[in-house]
Amino acid sequence: MGQPILRTEKLCKSFSSSGEQQHVLKNLDLAIGKGDFTVIMGSSGSGKSTLLYTLSGMDKPTMGDIYFGDRYLSGLSNDQLAIFRRQYCGFVFQQIHLLDHMSVLDNVLAGGLLVSKDKKALTAEAKRLLTQVGLEASSWGKFPSQMSGGEAQRAAIARALINRPQIVFADEPTGALNSATSTQVLDVLTEVHNSGQSLIMVTHDLKSALRGNRVLYLRDGVICGDLRLNHYGEEEPSIRNEKLLAFLSGMGW
Repeated sequence: MGQPILRTEKLCKSFSSSGEQQHVLKNLDLAIGKGDFTVIMGSSGSGKSTLLYTLSGMDKPTMGDIYFGDRYLSGLSNDQLAIFRRQYCGFVFQQIHLLDHMSVLDNVLAGGLLVSKDKKALTAEAKRLLTQVGLEASSWGKFPSQMSGGEAQRAAIARALINRPQIVFADEPTGALNSATSTQVLDVLTEVHNSGQSLIMVTHDLKSALRGNRVLYLRDGVICGDLRLNHYGEEEPSIRNEKLLAFLSGMGW
């Protein structure tokens, strides 16, 4: 594992439901390597998305500590966490959340303008990113309703990268896409990772999980499995597939 970019100590998250406490995350000690593509898997209700949102500062832990490099996230206020997310994090969700009344280019720019007022530089960066994710100039003026699901998700990835985040969080980014479109989006995320970007992705999909170089398996709020893989493309696909299937089988997947 590379140098940790994110780590937790005794991380807990609980919710109150009908007067009872539901313990979703339980005393997690975790280190996420800088430059790693970390995949979080587990059955429904295992705490995958809760872990993602807590690590990213979108939700606060009930107990325990979270560190982003040397920064102590658990001690930040909600306003401070919002600033932190804008400056250091990018987000890609299953529901794409592009703004319907804005063009693709303006959607990408909107995230950048929260951090920088240099619109000329941001516009150049937005166009570069849209090109990188496979959206040519002819699509930049389109509205989200005029795009396919895969095109819109690739635009959302460009938006997630506009502020040059140190880490990207993805929650089921291919969950609403068909197989061919999912592959296109996964290819973009793999390219982003190969450029040195740190990613954390929640997924239930085997094809998506194969893109990571680390797979965590969560069960009842506890990490019960941790598989390390080579970077995608560095070994025969059949061997990689066998390793992941054997790991997941051992986890009861």
